[in-house]
Parts: sequence; structure tokens; C-alpha cells
Amino acid sequence: MPAGRGNDFARAVGLPGEPARLAELLLHGEPKATDVIEVESAVHDRMPVLGSVYAGVDALANRHANHSRLLRGAASYYAGGLRAVMSWRPAGYRVTVDGTVHHRGGFTVVVANSGYYGSGRRIAPTAAVNDGLLDVVIIHQASRLMFFAVMNELRSGRHVHRRQVETLRGREVRIECDRDLPYGADGEVEATLPVTARVLPGALNLLS
Repeated sequence: MPAGRGNDFARAVGLPGEPARLAELLLHGEPKATDVIEVESAVHDRMPVLGSVYAGVDALANRHANHSRLLRGAASYYAGGLRAVMSWRPAGYRVTVDGTVHHRGGFTVVVANSGYYGSGRRIAPTAAVNDGLLDVVIIHQASRLMFFAVMNELRSGRHVHRRQVETLRGREVRIECDRDLPYGADGEVEATLPVTARVLPGALNLLS
């Protein structure tokens, strides 16, 4: 049942937010096999995650949003994002997808099971929760102006057509970095890289 601030996973799978419709779903919904991400790091030992794992400026923004006392919902993400981008310096990533290593410099690496994160942003437009794969989105290092343009395009998913945005797919993804950098998992940011995310196909029976 959706009970978060952004409810991005519920948005991705079409879960309603109204109590009456949720009650109807609990009574008459059919269970569907749904993929889950298993997260493993120095802090998280095989932790289940439904939506996405992300490491970079978005994790910093999420951390700022979580600590905000004045703003809530989308406003807290916008304010946290601005603060994170303005203080950002380039990060060197080592991203291993199913054993293949990719060295990249960038703003973030996102490993997505479902397409939305950050309160309605379509970070991975082609992600599906029942395909047994994880979508990897890498936003390469560029100007802050370009990054803000990409952020604006996340609403529609058009950002994936930019040359500064790279997409990959795989079943197991490990993210490492050349400095201490936080990663987030469905809105929670209390750990630092490295982190490994692997898909557990059909691990959750979801009423929908």
C-alpha cells in the first residue's frame, strides 16, 4: 500500500492512492509476479528494494530532502537537488554490469527496476518490473546547465536521447567510485559506495 513521500513504485505499477480503491484491490486483486532488487553493501546485507538504487548527485539531493524540516514532497526534492548540483564535483565511476566493466565520469548511476524515482521523474522509461532485468542509466559529466536540462526532461523521459545519457541492461550491477559517495535505495540514503544490485525475478506477489 503506497505510504511514502513520492510513491514512485506505486506510480510505476499503477497502484491507486485512495483508500476505497485500495480496499477493492485487496479484496479482488490478482497477484502478479513482480521483480525485486537485492541490494548488498557494507551496510545492507541482501536488502530488498522495489524501485531503484542510485549513486551520485541524486543521492545527495535525496539526503538533503530527507533532512529538510521546512519543505515536503516534490518541493523538498527540488530544493535538495539544487543544493546538491551546485556543490557537485566530478565523480569517477566503475560500473560492472554482468561482469563487463564500464569506467565513466558522471553525475549519477541509477539501477532501476521500475521507471520512476524522485517523485514522478521517469529516470528509466523502458524499465519493466516483470522482465527479469535491471535498467542502468548513467548521466555523464557535463556542464551544470546541461544537467538541469536533463532534470527537466526527466518528466517525459526524453533525457535518454541525449548523448550525455547512457543506458545499459543487466541482471547484476556493481557501482564503485573514486571517492566516498552516498547511494540511495527507494528514498533512503544512509550508506556509501560500493554497492551491488541484483534482480530477483518474480520474487514479489503484487496485487494489482
